[in-house]
Amino acid sequence: MKVKNLQTEKQFVKPSLKKQIKKNKVYYSMIAPFMLVFTVFTILPVLMSFLLSFTSFDMLQLPKFIGLSNYINLFLNDDVFLIALKNTLILAFITGPVSYLMAFVFAWLINELPPKVRWFMVLIFYAPSISGSAYLLWLLIFSSDMYGILNAYLIDLNLINTPILWLETPKYALFILIIVQLWLSLGVSFLAFIAGLQTVDRTLYEAAAVDGIRNRWQELWYITLPQMKSQLMFGAVMQITNALGIGMVSVSLLGFPSVEYSGHTIVTHLLDFGSANSTRLEMGYASAIATILFVLMLGSNLIVQRIIKRVGT
Repeated sequence: MKVKNLQTEKQFVKPSLKKQIKKNKVYYSMIAPFMLVFTVFTILPVLMSFLLSFTSFDMLQLPKFIGLSNYINLFLNDDVFLIALKNTLILAFITGPVSYLMAFVFAWLINELPPKVRWFMVLIFYAPSISGSAYLLWLLIFSSDMYGILNAYLIDLNLINTPILWLETPKYALFILIIVQLWLSLGVSFLAFIAGLQTVDRTLYEAAAVDGIRNRWQELWYITLPQMKSQLMFGAVMQITNALGIGMVSVSLLGFPSVEYSGHTIVTHLLDFGSANSTRLEMGYASAIATILFVLMLGSNLIVQRIIKRVGT
């Protein structure tokens, strides 16, 4: 009995890291190029940005350590950053969840269509996210003269007498950004949801019907969503990143900077201090802004991951 127990214990002893690498060296060699690129172009820049956030650095002289001064200035002395933070959180709390639900609902509905129609609809819904002329369309819609599509429509209906300055009026800025961002949001996560729905085993629905599942909502909650957790997680990460990383939409539609900073976000504030076109080139300050944005994204992703893990339980 003791010999058997010893053999059983040996079977469950976790091998050392060195032995695991040696045993799976083929797999490690296959992922090594990706890990090298990921480390050089993602991990190292994040670490460097974090370290630079504690310095004063103008790219002409060596970085000078100043402790938490950049962070203190951001929250206590930089009123524009507080506006950008407020705008970013408003946009993220609205466009993030709504675009995530939109992407899944449209994917779920389109997945029920015949194959040829389904892939045509996928192209139609996905096209705006990769279209280079997407902003041009919305500039035409919200053009501030009487030839703007929205103004012309409202004038024809006798709802207004003079054109509204949509893109130059601060109170309309966030509303416009939300609409355009939602329109552009059916991107990679939408495709991931379509792919996930295609991989769900259809026999599970038949087995569930025998076990008492009676409607589509129960099928969705107890079968479809649990089978798609990896795609749901990936989609959540992408939508959170897009929602908190809104910048180019604001610059393209509202200008840089926008009127009264009405469309200013953390990303546009980062561009103001750290982009190649900026005259400031305060890279330490820009790194502090980037670090705060990274923390917001990381914290949001961790919260969403906890929520998704409970799906179907």
